[in-house]
Amino acid sequence: MRVRSLTERVLLLATLWSAVALISIAVVISALYRQGAERSFNNLLHAHLFNVINAISIGADGNLSGNAELGNLRFSQPASGWYWLVEPLGSFASVRLTSTSLGVNSLTVPSVVEAPFDENYERYYEIEDYAGNRLRVVETEVVLDGENHAARFRVAGNLTDVEEDIAAFQSRLYIALAIFGLGGLLLNAFAILYGLRPLVGAKRALEKIRAGEAAGLEGDFPREIMPLVNEVNALIESNRRIVERARMQVGNLAHSLKTPIAVLLNESRALPGQKADVVRSQAEAMQAQVTSYLNRARIAAQRESVLARCELDPVAERLTRVMRKLNPGIAFDFRPEHPGLALAMEQQDLEEILGNLLENAGRYARERVLVTARPMPDEEPSADAVRRLWIEVLVEDDGPGLEPDQITEALKRGRRLDESKPGTGLGLSIVKEISSEYQGTFSLSRASQGGLQARLKLPAVTRESA
Repeated sequence: MRVRSLTERVLLLATLWSAVALISIAVVISALYRQGAERSFNNLLHAHLFNVINAISIGADGNLSGNAELGNLRFSQPASGWYWLVEPLGSFASVRLTSTSLGVNSLTVPSVVEAPFDENYERYYEIEDYAGNRLRVVETEVVLDGENHAARFRVAGNLTDVEEDIAAFQSRLYIALAIFGLGGLLLNAFAILYGLRPLVGAKRALEKIRAGEAAGLEGDFPREIMPLVNEVNALIESNRRIVERARMQVGNLAHSLKTPIAVLLNESRALPGQKADVVRSQAEAMQAQVTSYLNRARIAAQRESVLARCELDPVAERLTRVMRKLNPGIAFDFRPEHPGLALAMEQQDLEEILGNLLENAGRYARERVLVTARPMPDEEPSADAVRRLWIEVLVEDDGPGLEPDQITEALKRGRRLDESKPGTGLGLSIVKEISSEYQGTFSLSRASQGGLQARLKLPAVTRESA
C-alpha cells in the first residue's frame, strides 16, 4: 500500500533506516567483540601452555617432574573445564603429569590430519571433556633434554566462560542500542513534525480561502515553501481574473441579446393570426435557451473558482418564508441536521434550484412541504483517494407523487405532466442542469409522506474540510 502521508512516509523511512543501521552496528560490534574475546582466550591458553612447559622438567630418576602454578584456582577444581596435561612421547618411559582438575581422566585428542600443527608446531582444537564441557585446547611437543626426551603439552580452557562473557556483552550492547534507537526515533519524529509544521500552516491558510475568510495564502512561511505559496497566490489571482472576465463577457452577451429578443417578442404580439403565435413561442423558447446557456457558462466559470461559496440556511429559510406567504394553506418547514452548512456554489444558483423545487412542491402539496439538509461523504472517491464533502438537500411534499415513468418524463426539458397547473415545464430540467454543472446530482423518488421527494447532492464547503 502506498503511504500518502508525507509525515508517515518520512517517519517510516527514518525508522527503517535506523533499524537497518542499528542491526548492522550490533552485528558488526558483536562479531568484532567475539573475535577479540576468542583471540584473548587463545592468548591466555598460550601463556598457560608456556608456563606449564617452563614448570615441567626431567627429574634425577628419569621421570617427568614439576608442578605448574598457573594462578588460576579452576585448574584445581574437578570438572571445571580448565586442565593441563603432560604426556611422554616415544620410548620415554614416565608417568604423565596432570592438573588436579583433570585427575585420572583423559582428553579425547583428534588426529593430526583433523587438527594439524601450524608453523610454530602448535595446534588448536575443540573437544568435550568427561563432564560435557566444551573445551578449546592448545597443544605442542617439546624436547626436554639433550637425550631427545620429548613430551606432549596440552592446556585446555572452558569455552563456556568465553560464551558467557560474549553473551553478557551482547545483551548490554542490544539494550544500549535499543535505547539509543528509540531515542533517535523520538528525536527524528520531533524533528520531522517540527519541520513540517509550516505545511500545516499552509493547510490552514487554504482552509481560510475555501471558507471565504482570506483572498490568498497569508502567513510567515519558510523560504523553501515560499515559491509554492507565491505560485498558489498567483493561481488564485489568475482564477479571479478569469472569473471576472467570464462575468463581463456573460453580461455583455446578455445585454447584446436582450434587445433583439425583446423586439421579436413585441413584434410577434403585434402580428395577427397563427404565425404570430409561432414567432412568439419560438422567441420565448430562444429567450429561455439563451438564459439557460448563459447560466451554464457562468456556472462553469464559477465552478473552477475556489471562492464560490454561499450559506444554505439563510437562503432556504428566506425561500420557505416566501413560499408560506404565496401558499398560506401549506406549511413549509426547513430542518437542517447541522447548522452553518455552506455550499461551493453561487447563491443565485442555489436560489434558482431550491426556488424551482419549492415552487413545484407548493403546486402539488396538500398540506405540507418539508426541506431537510445534512452533510454526507463522497460515495465514490476520486482517483486520488481524496474524499470530498457533499450536502444532501431533500424537498418532500405530501401530494400525489409520480410514478417511475412519469419521473422520467418530468425531467425532460419543456415537458409538463399536468397542463392545468401554470408553468413552462423548464423548472426541473433547470435544476438538473445547474446541479450537474456543479458536479452534483438530482433525482426524484417517492417520499415517505407519499408524495414526491426531490434529492439534491451538492458540493459542500466547511471550515474543517475545505
